[in-house]
Amino acid sequence: MPEPHDAPVTLAGIARIAGVGRAAVSNWRRRHDSFPTPVGGTDASPQFSLADVEGWLHAQGKIERIGLRERLWPHYEALGDRAVMGTALAEAGGRILSAESAEAFETAHRARSGESLLPPEAARVVDETMKAARQEGGRETFDFLLSRWLDAYVRQVSATPEPLARLMADIAGSVRAGAGVGTGGVTVLDPACGVGGLLLAAGERLATPERSASPVASVLLGADIDPVLAALAAVRLGFAGMGTRVGIKAGDSLRGDPQAHARADVVLCNPPFNARDWGHEELATDPRWAYGLPPRTEPELAWVEHALARLTAGGVAIVLLPPAVASRRAGRRIRGALLRTGALRGVVALPTGAAQPHSVSLQLWILRAPDAYGKTAAGDRLFLLDAVERQGAAKGAQSIDWPRLSSRVLEAVRSHSWDGERKSEAQAPLPERCVTVPVMDLLDEETDLTPARHVPETARETHDVLGESWGRLDGLISEVHRRAQFLAAIDLSEGGDSASTVTVADLDRAHALRARQGQTPSGELLRGDDLSFIDAHPRGAVPVLSVPDLILDGRPGGWLTSDEVEAGVASGSLTVAEPGDVVVVGVERAFRVWVQTDTPLVLGPQLHTLRPDLELLNPWFLAGCLRAPANARQAGSHTSSSARIDVRRLQVLQLSLAEQEPYAAAFRELLALEESLRSVAAVGEDLVKGLGDALAAGRLHRPGR
Repeated sequence: MPEPHDAPVTLAGIARIAGVGRAAVSNWRRRHDSFPTPVGGTDASPQFSLADVEGWLHAQGKIERIGLRERLWPHYEALGDRAVMGTALAEAGGRILSAESAEAFETAHRARSGESLLPPEAARVVDETMKAARQEGGRETFDFLLSRWLDAYVRQVSATPEPLARLMADIAGSVRAGAGVGTGGVTVLDPACGVGGLLLAAGERLATPERSASPVASVLLGADIDPVLAALAAVRLGFAGMGTRVGIKAGDSLRGDPQAHARADVVLCNPPFNARDWGHEELATDPRWAYGLPPRTEPELAWVEHALARLTAGGVAIVLLPPAVASRRAGRRIRGALLRTGALRGVVALPTGAAQPHSVSLQLWILRAPDAYGKTAAGDRLFLLDAVERQGAAKGAQSIDWPRLSSRVLEAVRSHSWDGERKSEAQAPLPERCVTVPVMDLLDEETDLTPARHVPETARETHDVLGESWGRLDGLISEVHRRAQFLAAIDLSEGGDSASTVTVADLDRAHALRARQGQTPSGELLRGDDLSFIDAHPRGAVPVLSVPDLILDGRPGGWLTSDEVEAGVASGSLTVAEPGDVVVVGVERAFRVWVQTDTPLVLGPQLHTLRPDLELLNPWFLAGCLRAPANARQAGSHTSSSARIDVRRLQVLQLSLAEQEPYAAAFRELLALEESLRSVAAVGEDLVKGLGDALAAGRLHRPGR
């Protein structure tokens, strides 16, 4: 392997080193003839010598030096395979720990289940990591590399954000305190521990160190189906040095639980979502299903029952779940059983963006196991808290005010009695948007436990939301009026019967535009994430749009990294609409045309991109002609409800570039008017519903009262 300063580095790596965006690096490459020459990679994703890059950046005054840790990361990237990279990092961490703590190293070593079988290149990377650790600190080096690894594989490895992990641990501690549980040693289990984020938070918030005066030290137990993640979690906990006993094992907690004999006082879990192949058939008679066999389509409920089965008498579990688990019809029977037995004690709805998937409001389920006599201190009410922001809903984890959110949630949790005895409202009033609902009221045909369904808006919230909506409506109506005046002034008196047209196919043959059809992207997409890319996705994420996405809600349903997109474009396996391109939907029921204006967009099947020659065609003129309803009718197949439109048969007025300009301006205003009218309809519908609910609730202010 070359020396660390000779490692290959990509354009994205150069951007990280220099602390700038990737576009800036591309700009440097175009503007400066002295920019280093690629030493490998492809045209779409070139690689450069790190030594050459460092020399150039230093000569340009953009950096002073590259740290040893930054030099190391390209070597890990060069290993290519996620598992090999992760195993090498775990091996390096274990070796660093062995020099600092023999006991911690043994924990990490056991998690790796045997001797290292790293390939020679990876073994040499481990040696280089040890050298860097001696100079820049072992834990600091490991944490830096682990963070880079998680960023590189954010689609495959889902980590619980630190603020959320701390909140889950604090809720567990508050519920235990509210139930009168002692503060001695506690055993915490995470059956899907990933890289150990929840166990780290539990160690900080709940654990009693072995060196304390407590007669019983705390134990942190974890398991993960991915042995690489289990090894990394063990090393990470070893570096934390909390003085607790740690046991991390690799294995499938549902199919073959490696912690089957363990019983925990607290279970914290962020299980995998939508994992349909979770073992439904082979586990049909498993004794853990005390509340019913989870349906094949409800793997999250399998994790809920697994958590309850691993609790000690009276133990507490906090499980992070997608919102659909609270309402899907398939899980109604099990939800009812959890309520009737008192196992499910509370549901907390979190703001959008608290964790992956970032586009939905995830929920925390608070569960308690029966006591030593087989009874639960259930009471007869379910605790529900809706912590979702009603205004300016958060679009990503970084936009959430975590201190405020945590304080609000913990205040609500602490105001509730968890020992089965309801506190009087006079003694402990529940905070806003928090209620306790009689269990019998929830046991209906739906057993819908979604907090928003049962938590009424406060009068202040209703007033604020309606006030914001009235303001938006006023602005939209003014905008509609302005655009309508512009369009109404257009003179349409000239006859257009003799106007000549040309088809998209003709324009393509004449090289006036380039037409390309969308393709099915290869690789796994992170489904369910919307366009909140700044906070929710790694730098350079490119949205992917399909026809089903348009029919569902009109937004992209997935994304790819910029490197994947560049490679796909180079190989011809991806179709990307760049800003300035015209996008056409080739399905009749979803037909629409627009000019892509902001970011690149990967197009799926039956979507088309038209890239006009700007010296011959104005994009807004082209889009306006193509989207005419009569144009779509004549190009449609009219065979079924899924009829397609032959985009190449769509017609465009045959005008010079100068003659296109007024048409382009009119088309642009027409599109904007259409969007404004849609917005008026949506805001107006919300206003009618909200105002109707408020009036029906008796909130009309009556002077003199």
